[in-house]
Amino acid sequence: VAGGRAQRFVNGRDIPGEWWKLFRSRTIDELVAEALRNHPDLEAAEAALRAARETALAEGGSLLPQASLTGNETRMGVSPAQNGMRGPGSMFDLSKTSVAVSYDLDVFGGERRKIEGLEAAAENQRFQLEATQLTLTTDVVTTLIADASLRAQIAATRDIIRTETEQLGLLRKQFDLGAVAMTDVLLQDSNLAQTKAGLPALEKQLAQNRNQLMAYLGRLPSQDKGEQVSLGDLRLPGELPLSLPSSLVRQRPDVLAAEETLRRANAQIGVATANMLPKLSLSAAFGSQALSPHELFGAQTAAWNLAAGVSQPLFQGGTLLHTREATIATRDQAAAQYRSTVIKAFQNVADCLRAVQTDAKALAAQAEAERAATRSLEISRNQYKTGGTTWTTVLTAEQAYQNARIARVKAQAQRHADTAALFQALGGGWWNRIDETPAARPRTIAEVPTAR
Repeated sequence: VAGGRAQRFVNGRDIPGEWWKLFRSRTIDELVAEALRNHPDLEAAEAALRAARETALAEGGSLLPQASLTGNETRMGVSPAQNGMRGPGSMFDLSKTSVAVSYDLDVFGGERRKIEGLEAAAENQRFQLEATQLTLTTDVVTTLIADASLRAQIAATRDIIRTETEQLGLLRKQFDLGAVAMTDVLLQDSNLAQTKAGLPALEKQLAQNRNQLMAYLGRLPSQDKGEQVSLGDLRLPGELPLSLPSSLVRQRPDVLAAEETLRRANAQIGVATANMLPKLSLSAAFGSQALSPHELFGAQTAAWNLAAGVSQPLFQGGTLLHTREATIATRDQAAAQYRSTVIKAFQNVADCLRAVQTDAKALAAQAEAERAATRSLEISRNQYKTGGTTWTTVLTAEQAYQNARIARVKAQAQRHADTAALFQALGGGWWNRIDETPAARPRTIAEVPTAR
């Protein structure tokens, strides 16, 4: 049956950046590309990444000397009473201009750790963006697969309704001729009504699934153009990647995002520690003051100063100490959350691997069940025609056939959906994709930060 192709795991196989193309569906490729262009959540994640990077770059300027240029023109009036004298006051203009330079010496690394924390926050946003994109692409693929499954179930249900309607018509003709009892007609009528009752639920699921697909594409429900795929047209990938555990923790975006959260928490401890230590600063200013602008920078108008400062917190009521203890507790929380994320990642992969392994068996069993139900229905109908069985037996066979056919369609779709889920669980190959996020690659073990 469609979707029954054999699959095998390949240890260490890399994942393509556009893994969805392995299904060999032009419709999937086009709709995934549209979702990546238009989905607002992706745009929001990209904006958050830009903001985080710019914030880190802005803070990096604190490690360099700060210089500023000032100039002003002032008209002043001075009263002689300031000097204990009487008489009219004097008025004059004062022109000033100066260049001031200041430099805070980051002796104990507080600013550097703050910058490190902001860089970690930016990296966290980068991996959040990768996770958002991976989730979006997977959602588009699985929603299209669900769409194909629901359409196949609706088509199968309509075929069954058509067959049962024809069978009901034959029974009514036979009843008119006195060949069958009214109970047989009523049983078939009831069975047909039950089959029809299941159709609206499937149509509702299909409509809601289409609305969800439009949302992933960044469209309104009214903008549905009817794009769809067929289960029979999808190519099930034959070779599936199987990452080593050490690779998995370096390529899952959620794990890497949690890792950057831990790195930022480590940096905050350094900032809190530096706040408890002395701060050193140097400053200098050079300028000119004159009674008129054209006299500025004359020999007698120079004004300058040099200064060095040091400050040391002496008593803060325990604020700095407890702030540092709070950052240590936050780091411990981030470390525990990182371990939890790693455990969930391995659970997710293990679940997907088991699902892929059992899906093939499930589809084979459902296909065999459908063939058996088809044979049983044919035999039951032939026996009923010759008087060898009751119509209740035929109805039971019809219901078994209906259930087997729908279950086979669901099993076909599940193989494709679980294959897509496996690619997502393994990280989606984002490190092999060329896009707006530079340095998009998993780290080596040597690059993974450790707790300090």
